[in-house]
Formats: sequence, C-alpha cells, structure tokens
Amino acid sequence: MKHELLFGLAGALLLAPGITSAHSGIPGGSGRHDISITTHDGNDDLLSAGLGKTGLASAVAPAIADPLEPTSAELRRLNIWANYRALIDTTSNGGYGRLFGPNIDLDGDDTLGEGLIPGTEYRTSQNVRGVKSVTLLVQVPAHFNPEQPCIVAAPSSGSRGIYGAIGTTGEWALKRGCAVAYTDKGTGAGGHELDTNTVTLPDGTLADAQDARRSALFRAEISEPARQAYIAQHPNRYAMKHAHSQDNPERAWGEATLAGIEFAFDVLNRYHQPERGKHHRGKHAGYRPHNTLVIAASVSNGGGAVIAAAEADRRGLIDAVVAQEPQINVDMRRGVTVKRGGTPVPASGLPLYDYTTYANLVQPCAALAPSVADSPFASFVVPAFGANRCAALVAAGEISGNTLIEQSENALAKLQAHGWEADSNLLHASHFGFAVSTAVSLTYANAFMRAPVTANLCGYSMATTDAAGLPAAPAASPMPTLWSLNNGVPPSTGINLIAEDAANGPIREALGVSASTGLADYYWDGALCLRELLDEKRVRHSIAQTEVNGRLHGKPTLIVHGRADALVPVNHTSRPYLGLNNLAEGKRSQLSYIEVTNAQHFEAFLPFPGYDSRFIPLHYYGGVALDLMWKHLTEGAALPPSQVVRTVPRGGSPGAAPAITLGNLPPIQMHPAAADRIAVSHGTVMIPN
Repeated sequence: MKHELLFGLAGALLLAPGITSAHSGIPGGSGRHDISITTHDGNDDLLSAGLGKTGLASAVAPAIADPLEPTSAELRRLNIWANYRALIDTTSNGGYGRLFGPNIDLDGDDTLGEGLIPGTEYRTSQNVRGVKSVTLLVQVPAHFNPEQPCIVAAPSSGSRGIYGAIGTTGEWALKRGCAVAYTDKGTGAGGHELDTNTVTLPDGTLADAQDARRSALFRAEISEPARQAYIAQHPNRYAMKHAHSQDNPERAWGEATLAGIEFAFDVLNRYHQPERGKHHRGKHAGYRPHNTLVIAASVSNGGGAVIAAAEADRRGLIDAVVAQEPQINVDMRRGVTVKRGGTPVPASGLPLYDYTTYANLVQPCAALAPSVADSPFASFVVPAFGANRCAALVAAGEISGNTLIEQSENALAKLQAHGWEADSNLLHASHFGFAVSTAVSLTYANAFMRAPVTANLCGYSMATTDAAGLPAAPAASPMPTLWSLNNGVPPSTGINLIAEDAANGPIREALGVSASTGLADYYWDGALCLRELLDEKRVRHSIAQTEVNGRLHGKPTLIVHGRADALVPVNHTSRPYLGLNNLAEGKRSQLSYIEVTNAQHFEAFLPFPGYDSRFIPLHYYGGVALDLMWKHLTEGAALPPSQVVRTVPRGGSPGAAPAITLGNLPPIQMHPAAADRIAVSHGTVMIPN
C-alpha cells in the first residue's frame, strides 16, 4: 500500500492486509484504551470486508472455518454482512445495485463494480459519562484527501454494534473519501453467557469473564457466588449489554458521538498528516474543526445520537447534521403543538418508553382488527392469544367492546389516539409478531431501572430455548458469533425472552400463561408490569436524562422521517422536535424537516409481501439528504425548506411488486408546492395532510 509511506509512524504499525495488529501501545486521549489498527485491501476492504456488492446482497452468510472459534477477521466480515443487510433492502427490485449500493457512484451511476474501498481501521474503547466500554472505530479510506479533509460521524442504529451504520452513513462517507467515526454508543451486541461465564471481547472473540475483566466489551456486574446461585435456579440464561450494563447508556449517546469525532481527529493527526499542504504548515498545523468538514449523520437511535451530539457540541466539532427517523425523547415542557391538516394530533412528544410499552400492551389485540386483515405478517399474531389479550385489556378498562371485532377495532383506534398515524395501521401486526415492541420495552425497562440481570425485571429473563419454548442448553452456543449477528435486543441469535413468572413458566414469553388471567395472552402480566414501570421514579429520571432540548447551535440540519413509521412515530419525535427547535432557536434555526409518505422504519422488511407493494426505501432519501448537505457545505447551495415528499408505492401483488424506479421517488423540492410545505411558528408545527 503506497499510502503507508506518507504516514510516518503509522507505516511501522500497519500489517498485512486484513490482519489485526497487536494493540499499538499508544494510549488514546480522554481515558481511552490502546488503539488497535488493521489495514484492509485486496480481498478485504472497509465497506464490505471483501464481500462487495454481490456478497452483501447474498442471503448466504460468509463462511467461518471453525464455527466454534471464529477469527476476528471472520467475525468482522460476518458483522459487516449482517449489519449492512439489516438496514437496507438488498434486492434489485427494491433499488439495490440500481439506485443505491456499493456499485453506485456519487453521481448515481453504476460505475464502481463491486464497490470495494481499501483503507485503514483504528479501534479503541472509552468510558463516556460513566457509561463503560463505549467502542470507537475510525475508518480512513485510502483515497482520503488531506487537502480537503472530512469526517462523518456514524453512531450505530438501534442497539447494534460498531458497524451498525456502515451500510447507511458509512457507505456514503467512504465514497466521498471521508474518514468515518463510528461508535456503538455504549450499547452493542456484548453478551455474557452466565452458565459458562463467557463474555464478548471488543473484536467479537470470547474470553472467560474473570480473565477478561475490564477488557470485555461487556460483563455482568455479578459476583461469582451470585452467578452460581442464579444459574442454579435459572440455567441457560444470558445478560446483554444494553439491557444489563446498569449504565442507562442512552444518556451519553450524544457525548459518545462527540468522543468518536475527537478520536477521528486524533487518528488523522497522528497517522495521516501530509508531508506538505495547508494542514502541515504554521501554528495551526494538523486537522482541526476549523479546517476539517464534519457531518454527524445516522439512522434511528443513531439519528437521535447525532441530534444529541449537536446539542451537546460546545467545542464546535460538528458542522452539520443529517438525521434519519431519529429516536429522540423531546422535552415538551415548553409548549410544543403539532397539527396535521389544521387539527391538533391526538398525542405528541411522548417518550419512547411510553409509546413502546403502550404498543406492547395493545398491538396483539389491534392486529386482529378486520380493517387491517391484510397486514404483512398478520399470521405471526396467534388469533387465540390476541383475543385473550383483548379480553385482558377490556377487563383492565384499556379498551371497550362486546365482541372481538369491536374490541380489536377499538384497540387500533386507541393506538391512533396515542399518537400513531393511520399510515402505520398495517404495521402493528408485524411489529408485535416479530417481538419488536416487547424486546424494546424490556431492554429499555432494564436500562432505565439500571437493573442487574439477576433481577428478572417484571418476570422476564433471556435464555436459549428448546422446541417447546422452555429454557434449554443450545445445540451450539450463540456466543461465538453473537458479536456479529445479534442486534443487541433479544430475541436474537437464538436468545429468547422468557416469562419467568408465567403460570406455565419459565417459558418463551409469547407462550406464557398469565397467572392473573389463567390464559395464554402473550404474557399480559409481564406487559402490564413493563407499562406500569413508566410511573417509577427511577424510570422517569432515566428518561429525563435522555431528553433533547432543541438547541442545535444554529447548525445546518436535515431530518428525514417516514410518515408510516410504527416504531418511532413522527408525532412523538421529528414533528415535535421541529417545534422545540423553533422555540429554542427561532430565526437562528437552520433545521429543515422532510417527511416522506409511504415510508416506514425497517428497510430490511421491504422485500417481503405487503411491504414491497406498499412502502418505499427511506434509505434513498437519507442519501439524497446527505448529498444536499454536502453541496450546502462545500458549494454554498441552499437547503430545502421543510416539506412532505409524496412518494408512489410500487403497487402490484404483495410479494410480486414491480421494480422500483425514480418515478416512485420524487425529489426533495427546493420550492415545494404550498400543499406540501411544513410550517412552524411559535412552537406550533403545521403538517399538511
């Protein structure tokens, strides 16, 4: 690699392509651990670990020579493959390889072949505001231009690990030649297999918890006698980092993103100083915020992290923000109002824990409503269990109706009254059927309560199970590939949620018979307990620690969100944030909000029947927004005003929708029609129908 010769000390540290060095022994700043350096070239690269456009699209996972002991390089490749596919529709009909993907160049043309991007990775970890073992990783592509340096911060979406944003923000940034500053935000797929006392290390390999100690990506804070006592009563159980770290990592997501940017500056200044040029002369030599363009951009929880980072950025690190479907808890005390079509929406600005635990309570009943009978994956909700949940909701006074039809339709109406748009109605069945609402509710309950794994909060635990749903030793432990394949929020990789206190338990929670009802009702007792934790002082305090305040310090910002989002509803996040920012910054604000019709949260669901014909890839508009921001920062081009973009679904039969084209994806307008403009004044947000 010729570029090694330019980087002085770095050349002595870099090894053969794709081979991980020992820790460099050079300590990081701000309490960081040592830096691990890898090079990626030839049959390996930064974006795809050598898989390229074709391999990333393949449903066949990359091979591992020894499944019991994968190498760190194999785990990295598997991790990138899994995380790329988790956030993008990788089918040609969905636009992959034609409208977006590794082969598509900056002009939107298919010129990049397999899209391999060689370069160097630098990884470290750091404690951030008391949140332990936040992973930071910087990718510097070989075509990084020292004369026009740029950094793009890419915190992971969801509770994913360090490569969680590689297919979204990472790909765009690497094509631009920017260094990419990733962080897992202190969540990530760190697991602790309690029976064997095995934990995940930062590179995905495994170690004994006692041997690993502070070097582990995550280990449950549990004494050896307590562990032995717990597994004696609860064998085959697992602890996960986001749920069981007792840190409430969300409170530090903004600072973790800023720490990633600072690490990127350190890396560039230490290893990528040019021999000549404007960054090597004078008293201001080197890469600094004033001479390096920095964009913070990501999706979902990562989108929330970049907004929180911009608000917390008192050092002037960030030049601009692009947030897609951001999960944010909005401080509503200043009096924000959201209207659609001139009418106030029924509910807005509720925190994630409120609306997710409500969804977890009501969705299995609402999924049975005849008006949404053609919902994608409707069969994943067992009718008898859903009907029993309806009965429990009626008995609790949460819904009304004398018949199952009346009850389920009322449950659906209650979801809309709680802030979901009608555009989301067809998605509740799949979100509950895939245990999304339950998994998110339980993970955040544990995090907000800072509960140890031994607490079995609300009667739940996490375990591998047998065919009957009972906790059992797995045929093969999930731990060897957990770092690569687990999404950080079980059920995932064979680790399931267990209803410990069910009348027929311990058993997989979907099969749980509630002690209070004597019925198989998707474990009503546990769902109700999670909901009632909303009133706990510790939970309210934890939520308050995560609130965003709307003060973006005048940074140019684009928020892109799908109107049909059922996981992170627009009424509770992006819409009220626009109003909050208006109150906080007024005419200083440079925030534009782009709301996209027929777009929802889970891009990976788009190839499936019912999703394919109804919903378009929001990922496409995330890329457009990044392009617009780039032109604004580098050419002075104006940003578009807030607006609704009205897309055209692919149509056709579910499962056989025609290929998407640009005709389905109208552009973001610089001068939108009056009927499409989103307005905000004195904290009141006005959304057109």
